[in-house]
Amino acid sequence: MREMSWGPESLGLLLFALLVFPGLFFTVALALFSEWYLRKIVARMQNRMGPSYVGPFGILQPLADFLKLVMSKEEVVQKFSLSWVPKAMALTGIGAAVASLLFLPISPFRVVAPYDFVVYLYICSLWVPVSIVFMGLSAPNPFVSAGISRLLSLFIATEPVWFAAVLVPVALTTYYGYSEMPFSVFCTAVNSWRLWSEPLGAVAMLLGLVGTVVSIQAKEMAQPFNIPEAEHELIAGFATEFSGPVLGLFNLVHDVDTAVSLLLVTYIYLGGPYPYPHLSVPGILLLIVKYLALLTVVSVIRSSFGRFRIEQGIETLLKYSAAPVAIALILANIAPIIT
Repeated sequence: MREMSWGPESLGLLLFALLVFPGLFFTVALALFSEWYLRKIVARMQNRMGPSYVGPFGILQPLADFLKLVMSKEEVVQKFSLSWVPKAMALTGIGAAVASLLFLPISPFRVVAPYDFVVYLYICSLWVPVSIVFMGLSAPNPFVSAGISRLLSLFIATEPVWFAAVLVPVALTTYYGYSEMPFSVFCTAVNSWRLWSEPLGAVAMLLGLVGTVVSIQAKEMAQPFNIPEAEHELIAGFATEFSGPVLGLFNLVHDVDTAVSLLLVTYIYLGGPYPYPHLSVPGILLLIVKYLALLTVVSVIRSSFGRFRIEQGIETLLKYSAAPVAIALILANIAPIIT
């Protein structure tokens, strides 16, 4: 792969990729749209209207909610809280999620290197949860402490499973020889659709996809894994002290993380726009359809279950996510040898 030489054009392309597309502007817009779509699907399944008033079909309601919290609502600050920490950590989490998109083909400025999936997971899968943890720890409150302990328990169980789930298509692409660089997120995203034509590769991809969807539910603390919030037990858990701009930024971090995670799965498991060219009309439409299909599955799961207890959540994660992903990794190692 050709190495890019640095210059004014490269710097301008990097700034465009970080700030406009698929940078901050696009990522926030995608996150707010995903929140609207998810709320709409869940509401319909529960015989409610969902967002309906702001914008066509209520599509601007998440944006209106965010602006109301950031610009109009008062931020309640405790005497011993660190009011600047949650805002700084929220921006850190959003920045990490936006930077992770540079590893995908959707970005005009692409980071491609051997074993870059480790860097991707470090940026996106470590700094986003760390930012949420430190946002909660900024305010002293027993409900916050209990919520943080549950949050850490869930993250300790979820993040290794998420790491392994991302590794499945990356390893398969490398072992089957489809990747120009070993264990590269970009090369996997470009060639993952080919894996579904391999008999054992398709089985590994299916098991990995099932485990990935379950791990995303836990990673995003969506039902039935919304254990750290536990409104009826802990008021709002780690988010008890969030209000005004801090609450708005936390909601945005959560939505951005959900959108970026689903976009990654759309590429490395479902092939993104491929086999159509990336910037072609059929490719763009196929990418949108695949992303919405994943978002619909997440919405259906969220609306179909009540909240688990912490031990139930971890047991479910191990049974329906860790176990399929472990089998998929075994198949990923032996499939190229057998075939």
